[in-house]
Amino acid sequence: MDSNYKHTVAERLMRYVQIDTQSDPYSTAQPSTEKQKNLTKLLADELKAIGITDAEADEYGYVYGTIPATIDKDVPVICYCAHVDTSPDCSGENVKPILHKNYDGNDIVLPDDNNVVITTQRHPYLKQRIGDDIITASGLTLLGADDKAGVAVIMDAAQYLMEHPEVKHGKIRILFTPDEEVGRGVDKVDMKKLGADFGYTLDGGERGHLEGESFSADGVSITIHGISAHPGYAKNKLVNATKVAAAFLDTLPKNEWSPETTSDKEGFVHPVHIEGGAEKTRIDFIIRNHDTAKLAEYEKQLEEMLKAAVAQYPGAKYDFVVKEQYRNMREILDQHPKVMEYAEIAYKRAGMTPERISIRGGTDGSRLSFMGLPCPNIFTGEMGIHSKQEYVSVQDMEKACQVCIHIAEIVAE
Repeated sequence: MDSNYKHTVAERLMRYVQIDTQSDPYSTAQPSTEKQKNLTKLLADELKAIGITDAEADEYGYVYGTIPATIDKDVPVICYCAHVDTSPDCSGENVKPILHKNYDGNDIVLPDDNNVVITTQRHPYLKQRIGDDIITASGLTLLGADDKAGVAVIMDAAQYLMEHPEVKHGKIRILFTPDEEVGRGVDKVDMKKLGADFGYTLDGGERGHLEGESFSADGVSITIHGISAHPGYAKNKLVNATKVAAAFLDTLPKNEWSPETTSDKEGFVHPVHIEGGAEKTRIDFIIRNHDTAKLAEYEKQLEEMLKAAVAQYPGAKYDFVVKEQYRNMREILDQHPKVMEYAEIAYKRAGMTPERISIRGGTDGSRLSFMGLPCPNIFTGEMGIHSKQEYVSVQDMEKACQVCIHIAEIVAE
């Protein structure tokens, strides 16, 4: 890379996070929230401004654009992808980003709520980033680096490549998606229009991490049906669905099977939402494991526990609905080893030792891989995600940008 180039990732991220793009898991619209388009329209305009003439933001909240090839020979078309939405877990409204220059290793006390303190004890990765410039929110919201850091990295890489036509590369497609946080990030992607051979999501954490394996994921929706009756005259009539739900949830294992008791390659069964009343109560679960076959085992066990709980309340009934969410990207990436190898070479050229890791989660790349676009995940430095303690290193984002440029060169070579 041109050593005189001034990266734009920090300035871009701090602008992008101020646009509220929180997605909504209970909306049926596409995108789930109209406000996501406030950012996608801006991104399309900014791509046009740097010379990407075909940039467009479509009706579903996707942004497409092409960095034209600078060579004549036929090489694979790469896609760089990031998502614009932020998690429903924590407010993304009125984000006030703060740049902490030359981080000194001390606790970062956020000014709008002094109870929100980012410490190296809770965030050990911060120790590795002493001397970096760190961006946080102000204490009342998440930051939104997940995944606006990825968006900023791709935009910066696009600007560099448009300004440096001497860099030899093939055609590169840019894709920004809505609704990744609610599991619908690629529902309306036009794969024919995208026209890429393989891709990379920019949605990872620590510098040097290269993610080629994700969870496989299902959702389970349970509806418990009770029998309603006036509480004043309910003796021997009322069957309270809420109590059945409570009895069922109480049978879940206390020391295993849950996010708070598992790590590494251990899967989990996680209730994420409950609503209802005496007549009907619904519980939504997410089911996760790196081994796809184990999802069905978990679901069978879960239904057996539900059946046993419901049996204690004569007259109660249940519905048990399983919905596939995404699958472990490794199942596809193992068939296309060069996609990971290109990235590893790029990490080394950018001065890093690549480390292949498994994510305890999923990305748009998990589903894109099964839609014909093998798609591992590259780091951006986003850490403490889905919380008010979210932070990102500017230098991590700059390194990710360099990786994108090196991958483009390597594929052309």
